[in-house]
Amino acid sequence: MAEDPDLPEPDRTEGAPHPRETATLFGQQPAEDGFLDAWNHGRLHHAWMLTGPKGVGKATLAWKIARFLLTAPEADGGFFGAPEPPASLDTDPDSPIARRMRALAEPRLFLLRRAPNEKRNAISQVITVDEVRRMKSFFSLSAADGGRRVAIVDSVDEMNPNAANALLKLLEEPPPGTTFLMISHQPARLLPTIRSRCRELRLQPLAPDALSDALTQAGGAADPVEVTALTELAGGSAGEAFRLTNLEGLETYAALVRLLSSLPRLDRPQALALSEAAGARGQGERFDLILTQIELLLSRLARAAAKRETPPEAAPGEAALFTRLAPDTAAARPWAELAQSLTLRARRGKSVNLDPAALLMDILLRIDATAGSLASG
Repeated sequence: MAEDPDLPEPDRTEGAPHPRETATLFGQQPAEDGFLDAWNHGRLHHAWMLTGPKGVGKATLAWKIARFLLTAPEADGGFFGAPEPPASLDTDPDSPIARRMRALAEPRLFLLRRAPNEKRNAISQVITVDEVRRMKSFFSLSAADGGRRVAIVDSVDEMNPNAANALLKLLEEPPPGTTFLMISHQPARLLPTIRSRCRELRLQPLAPDALSDALTQAGGAADPVEVTALTELAGGSAGEAFRLTNLEGLETYAALVRLLSSLPRLDRPQALALSEAAGARGQGERFDLILTQIELLLSRLARAAAKRETPPEAAPGEAALFTRLAPDTAAARPWAELAQSLTLRARRGKSVNLDPAALLMDILLRIDATAGSLASG
């Protein structure tokens, strides 16, 4: 399974440990218990689909299950009878199998993910049928070894149509003794025939304490104020929270709140400075982050109006901003509609390569116009 060490791993969040290296899974005990219950009652399905928002621990759980399956004793127990049913999926992190798995050298495990392109100078944008064929060959070659085998697919959403069809054939006629662990962030977009052949383990957004523990383990923020803000902005996703930390997302969101606090008379020089900085060459990630955060801020504003309840602050001054711009339930619809229309506008603008700074400035002016119409109404 070794790959080009000079290329980034496509299933690793930049700056964070890979899921195979993550020691503890936080906040997903119901999903762990669901798999363990199936194991203990002899209902181990050959294909499992791990679903839920991106960054909540699906890959970490897949690797935890894989370690469990490859180290668990056989059910018959031999001469001394069946072993006691395990009480958890925890395994010895220093076992030879665990060490081989961390090194991608375990012969009974196959990791299916996006691979280097034909020139081997970048990672492919999709999982191709060639990679699925490699997995099929792995099953053929490893059949003589005996014992349990595991395949992790991270993620099945990234398969092109030919790869998805090739995987479907394997799921229809699974190799003996093999368990598929397939990660999906958007299962509704998959082939229904693939979904129907899998048992689902649904993972939930992380609560603040679990998110804090996951960030601390990954080397991220542990400050309670930051964790509260990251919980609000990341939707309970440790992966998204870590990305926000890497991209200074909390600072960016705070800057947006300060700017929009000037509504309904937008501080145009400040808006122009923000737009030009985000739209500068080489700032693609920052530009995408700001677009995402504008959509999130408007959605939070609409929900605050609809519920007549201000959420926990994700930035200083946010509560006062929401109280002023969403004074009653009548404000919910205009802000929700604006969030949707601006998201579509941003996608169209990016698809036709509109100037990023001009696109962002136009979006801010439309927000200002909506705030003005609500104030005058």
